Parts: sequence; structure tokens; C-alpha cells
Amino acid sequence: MAMQAKPGDRLIVEGRTDTAHRREGEILEVHGENGSPPYMVRWDDGHEGTVYPGSDAHVSES
Repeated sequence: MAMQAKPGDRLIVEGRTDTAHRREGEILEVHGENGSPPYMVRWDDGHEGTVYPGSDAHVSES
């Protein structure tokens, strides 16, 4: 099943290595059809950016 989200959901990206930490952020905008990526995300550290999530990411509904 393809990833789907809506504004306000949380994007969680798991760390792939011992030194890559888990990242979490709020999805601000959804630019794909039917909730699919790319997403504009505000990360918990305050940075914002467009994200094309990989297989190490999942959405937690708000």
C-alpha cells in the first residue's frame, strides 16, 4: 500500500545506522494525489523541507 497522509499527520523516519537518529516532523502540506508524497514537513528541530519518504519512513495519523 502506498504511503498516504494529510496535513497535521506526523512523518517518522527511522535511523538506518547507529549514527543516524530517528527524525520526526509535522506534515504541513501534501503535494501528491490522494495523500501521496511529496510532503512539506516541519521537523522537530524547526527546519522545513520537501520530503520524498523512503522505505524507512511511516506516517502517524493526527
